[in-house]
Amino acid sequence: MRPIRLPEPPGVGGMETPEIFTGAAAATVVVRRAVVIGNGSPGAENQCLGLVRALGLADHLTLYRVTRPQGGINEWLHFLPVSLHKLIDQVLRQFFRNTRLAPVVEGRKHYRVPNGGSVGVGLSSVLEADAKKIVAVARDTFEKEGPTLIVACGWDTISYSSSIRHLASGNVFVIQIQHPRSRLDRFDLVVTPRHDYYALTAGGQEEIPRLFRRWITPQEPPGRNVVLTVGALHQADSAALRLAAIAWHDELAPLPKPLLVVNIGGPTRNCKYGVDLARQLIASTYNVLDSCGSVRVSFSRRTPRKVSDIISKEFAGHPKIYIWDGEEPNPHMGHLAWADAFVVTADSISMLSEACSTGKPVYVIGTEYCKWKFSAFHKTLRERGVVRPFTGLEDISNSWSYPPLNDAIEVATRVREAIAERGWSVG
Repeated sequence: MRPIRLPEPPGVGGMETPEIFTGAAAATVVVRRAVVIGNGSPGAENQCLGLVRALGLADHLTLYRVTRPQGGINEWLHFLPVSLHKLIDQVLRQFFRNTRLAPVVEGRKHYRVPNGGSVGVGLSSVLEADAKKIVAVARDTFEKEGPTLIVACGWDTISYSSSIRHLASGNVFVIQIQHPRSRLDRFDLVVTPRHDYYALTAGGQEEIPRLFRRWITPQEPPGRNVVLTVGALHQADSAALRLAAIAWHDELAPLPKPLLVVNIGGPTRNCKYGVDLARQLIASTYNVLDSCGSVRVSFSRRTPRKVSDIISKEFAGHPKIYIWDGEEPNPHMGHLAWADAFVVTADSISMLSEACSTGKPVYVIGTEYCKWKFSAFHKTLRERGVVRPFTGLEDISNSWSYPPLNDAIEVATRVREAIAERGWSVG
């Protein structure tokens, strides 16, 4: 098979430096460090870290995490704002202390803030999010170290990032990833997928009941401080894939080619499925086995047990098929680097975005189960020619390619432009 070269990052291979960057050296105010505010979700935090990588600040970042009380009645209170949730938890603990209802109310005290191993940036620690402390550090270090870039993602982080900008607007540049739904002027930039605006399109107006529209997508077209992407941001850039290719060389390089990687997610509100998709995937995989050298299957944390059990039982012991058992090390980055083609379930925008950044063939299964903005996302991928449906009739040895998705690089360019408008640059 013809090898596919990974895309080069900006400035590599003789590419001219964009004009917007040429004055960076002369700027007196330089952003040299980043603060990432996450919510404990690997998908959300990887979007922040992917943007920080694209801006060249991955070695100068601090990761804070917003945590909620967990266990007991707290599992029913996640719809509340974080601050209110914590206050109610504290009151309930005091009221029901030393009573028979204490175990029901308390559960576990708080979600433990783990080290950064799960986010893949080698951080030695993850700090509890505290807007006032972040503001104090940004102010105290501004004169010596310059402004701080704040990158946050997820519903629980909105109150923190917006408070930081309100309290220290002259010392920070705040980016909120994923649409906050209202009052976008609380942030310097909002980064969100184009399909979040699906309800404003003609198709969305016909498909989505009027009652549900305000809860599904923004009510107004994107403003000047909104940056639209095709999919999700991530850390799987060309440099990361080259490192993964080296790290996984001994295990993956000797495998018979072509190597087909199958990534299985789990049902969501907008893409519901069950064992029916598992059986469809099994049948289609068997149909393409003759054109594969080897197949590696991975499940995500969202994969229902009944789905993984059916697939694992069916493929167990097959000489061509390996199923990752979920134990570390996670081969995901190695798979992205060494695969010749991918099959990805339609529910996972993150896994599809990563696979489509490689320029290698990506086949999608389960799009018929998706609706609303997920359908819009898949339509965009098909129109760009970056995915094809997985039917079981494919010849995996016949490769094809496309311009890889580079959302993180494109967003980083917009961020640099917006920061330059303030007379700053990114170091």
